[in-house]
Amino acid sequence: MTEIRSQKSEDREKKKGWVRKDLLSIEELSKEEIELVLNTADSFKEVSARDVKKVPALRGKTIANLFFESSTRTRTSFEIAAKRLSADIINFSSSGSSASKGESLKDTAKNIEAMHVDTIVMRHPSSGSAEYLSKCVKAGVVNAGDGIHEHPTQGLLDLFTIRERKKTLEGVRVCLVGDILHSRVARSNIWGLKKMGARVTVCGPPTLIPAKIEELGVEVSYDLDKIIQEQDVLNILRIQLERQRGAFFPSIREYAAEYGISKERLRKAKPDVIIMHPGPINRGVELSSEVADGAHSVILDQVTNGVAIRMAVLFLTTAMDK
Repeated sequence: MTEIRSQKSEDREKKKGWVRKDLLSIEELSKEEIELVLNTADSFKEVSARDVKKVPALRGKTIANLFFESSTRTRTSFEIAAKRLSADIINFSSSGSSASKGESLKDTAKNIEAMHVDTIVMRHPSSGSAEYLSKCVKAGVVNAGDGIHEHPTQGLLDLFTIRERKKTLEGVRVCLVGDILHSRVARSNIWGLKKMGARVTVCGPPTLIPAKIEELGVEVSYDLDKIIQEQDVLNILRIQLERQRGAFFPSIREYAAEYGISKERLRKAKPDVIIMHPGPINRGVELSSEVADGAHSVILDQVTNGVAIRMAVLFLTTAMDK
């Protein structure tokens, strides 16, 4: 009984300062809320290193994974996170649900909520879908990626990984390289990094850099070799061919030559630079295998930290009184 009271007291302390039932974007979070998520994830990370990888924080709660786009890494990460918090987890996909028969998003979510689900984790191809869903249901909604809008938990795990390696985010120079135009990861990173005091540069072909992105407080470069030596972090983004409509660069080979991170190009960077990638990697295009698997890469750390961040997010949103 004493252990249960102690756990509940610890859980209340972790939640202190969190008042949201949803996590829809990093844009809407304050610096203090971001710090709370990162610090909560820090306390949960050690759970994954235990022999028994579970805490009772969400015992009796039910999480629904509702994915309208293909995903392995994010969906699995949320599933593991829920199980490590002792929550029950249900997986839905659009191909195996009534959505494939024409059911609306609202009706799908309402039917799931009627099963007394506490939180819905959703990935959807339409920007703004997570916010729309949050207005339709009383259950919490966690955005696992909506169109080209945001992917907040990916942004948070990237912040967590940088802070873990660099000990701070204040003043750290981070360059996002690649397909900025179609990347929800880039948007979440920019919002989070700027709020935490990092200096952000975006770099890629002019056709893949959004117009007026400088208004978000970032620097813009089209020449990676010119700026690479200034960066503490290179966050390499996937070329999202499935979202591109038209030719944004002459060829994959030319893109790799100008913006891919090879062993030779990496020699121009700082000795302690870290290489990040949200995955999946197009090897030989965005990163060479030597770089992806090399000493500067923290890509697998990102995957590990993704579980801790999603544990923190599920804990903070699901434990809220709704």
